[in-house]
Amino acid sequence: MLWIIFMLLLFISSMEMLTQNRWKKQASAGLLENCTGCVLCSEDNGCITCHHRLFLLIWRDGIRQYGMCVHTCPPGYFGVRGLEVNRCTKCRSPSCESCFSRDFCMKCKDKFYLHKGQCFRQCPPSTVVQPGTRECQETCEPGPWSEWSACTHEGRTCGCKWGLETRVREVTGATKEEGAVCPALLETRRCRMRKHCPGGEHHTL
Repeated sequence: MLWIIFMLLLFISSMEMLTQNRWKKQASAGLLENCTGCVLCSEDNGCITCHHRLFLLIWRDGIRQYGMCVHTCPPGYFGVRGLEVNRCTKCRSPSCESCFSRDFCMKCKDKFYLHKGQCFRQCPPSTVVQPGTRECQETCEPGPWSEWSACTHEGRTCGCKWGLETRVREVTGATKEEGAVCPALLETRRCRMRKHCPGGEHHTL
């Protein structure tokens, strides 16, 4: 009787060891394929926690969720470092390629334009596209031109054949933002002067 019990326990123990060995092999295979950089990994869901320098990227395929440990987050995500785990968080806007936070985009996908952290199909009113980029920059609305100044040449109003006259216009503080693109605020043009000054003297301003 004792011999039968001993053999039964030996058989159960052998089956448990076989099961554990099979699980270890499966876990090792999963570790190589899906668990690179993981501290804790699941065969079905991939990485659960990562080494402290890596980010945990989670995505869904239907109803299943998968995790992967990455050095840098892919386009459309930004990295958030935490006390327990660093995560790749998805940008809220689907037209954003790179974001600083969930709602602040730094680079938009093709066919979109960036303005103040948001992506647009076209630059908003009062903005223009910066040359060589897909970023929208503020423009300013200047006031009316002033009258043309007196025609002068090196500070003199007579005594030369040709001189220059200028006019200016100003931008109100409400419409001029830092870095805004403004049209010309000063213009000059060539003008004819009185070649001979009255009384033979050079008049100055």
